[in-house]
Amino acid sequence: MELVPDVPQRSEYEHRGSHCRRRQGGSARISLVESVRQERPRQLTVFDQEFAERRGHCRTTQRFSLAFRTLSMRQMTGRLRRAGFTIDRLEGDYVGGPWTAEAETWLVVAHRAR
Repeated sequence: MELVPDVPQRSEYEHRGSHCRRRQGGSARISLVESVRQERPRQLTVFDQEFAERRGHCRTTQRFSLAFRTLSMRQMTGRLRRAGFTIDRLEGDYVGGPWTAEAETWLVVAHRAR
């Protein structure tokens, strides 16, 4: 399971360009502009994203938002244990690195006996 890092740890920002690529085999340019905001009372992290494709003078834009409820690692592992899971390990990246509260990626590897 991948978790969104704890709300107080996540910084807010507006209109940050994170990707700008040329479409493979074509002349279109694809870009992603993202904003992140916190709704701390509701424990939500909201990602507002805008994908744009430009071909010459023509531009197409798609906007959407993703909202994540952010729980601390302690809250999530407690919920998993109460649901009958055993926590095998916590990881801070996708190659098995150690988890820390400052890690950008929070992974929980758990199992539940049948």
